[in-house]
Amino acid sequence: MGKNNTVKKRIAVIFGGRSGEHEVSLKSAHQVINALDKNKYEIIPVAITKVGYWLVGEGEKGRKYLEDNLEKADHEGGVESGDISECCSKFPEKFPSVDLVLPIMHGTFGEDGKLQGMLEMLGLPYVFSGVLASSLAMNKRKTKIIAKASGLKIAKDVIVIRGKKFNAEKIIAKLNFPIVIKPSELGSSVGTSLANSKEELENGIEEAFKYGDEILLEQFIKGRELTVAVMGDKSPKALPVIEIIPKISGWFDYRAKYEAGGSQEVCPAEISEEIRKKVQRYAVKVFKAVGCLDLARADFIWSVEDGKLYFLEINTIPGMTATSLAPQAAAAAGMEFSVFLDKLIEGAIKRNKKIQG
Repeated sequence: MGKNNTVKKRIAVIFGGRSGEHEVSLKSAHQVINALDKNKYEIIPVAITKVGYWLVGEGEKGRKYLEDNLEKADHEGGVESGDISECCSKFPEKFPSVDLVLPIMHGTFGEDGKLQGMLEMLGLPYVFSGVLASSLAMNKRKTKIIAKASGLKIAKDVIVIRGKKFNAEKIIAKLNFPIVIKPSELGSSVGTSLANSKEELENGIEEAFKYGDEILLEQFIKGRELTVAVMGDKSPKALPVIEIIPKISGWFDYRAKYEAGGSQEVCPAEISEEIRKKVQRYAVKVFKAVGCLDLARADFIWSVEDGKLYFLEINTIPGMTATSLAPQAAAAAGMEFSVFLDKLIEGAIKRNKKIQG
């Protein structure tokens, strides 16, 4: 019981997973667990290793995994896969009784609808978007199709699929250099590169194939990168716009995102009222079109050539690290991190009660 004789909500924070963004997930989960109000919530850390073993329950296995690997999570690929099959089953025989699951997972197997589908099968309510929206948003090309159908501008692109031949010359003729290369179903700029020659294009495609079977090649649009977090359910609202200015890279790559001083985030962005309203309106529009819930972050480029706003992608579980964008936007809107998390949790619990009748 808390001070007001209210029962604490039991919140399972799930993190890690079989994704190239495993390290980012650990950093996010650490921040979230620290920020959650211990007077309101009983927190059950649930770790999923890189090879898919669930660490939960006896001996606080999930919390220990996080503590043991947090320092290694400072750089991409820092956490080793390891082999713990002898001491653990793939999935726990008994999942703890919880009021809500807070999935702090990024990329494949956590943000792409797979985990959400499993939680629904188990009857466990959770924060963030459902199965369909998570799946759609994870595939960058399919999200762009939805955005375009909703009236948003998108950059020209080409899809390359593993095992199918592609013509580099035709791709170059269509997109022109530089060309952005990224796995279709991954985030945090993992596996992403920028090509300025045919050789860099071919090498970049080979590297990106390490992270998936479908590669998105995009026309590079020079401009200012703007990002908008959107919160809510039936009537979502946009948070303040952030401008991202990379400092240690020529664009917003993994290092610029996660290294201290890697980029400058200007919040609220120093842009005209007209552009602010327009990019926030576009963010809410794509949030609704994809079917997102609770929180998502939409990224745009404001082109210096034609002055148009180009939609890039939408993230259904944005990063929650100290340098992440959604918490910064929430702070600019007057929400401390713990209050921001409260709102996400309260919204998901309220929605689940309505579903259950």
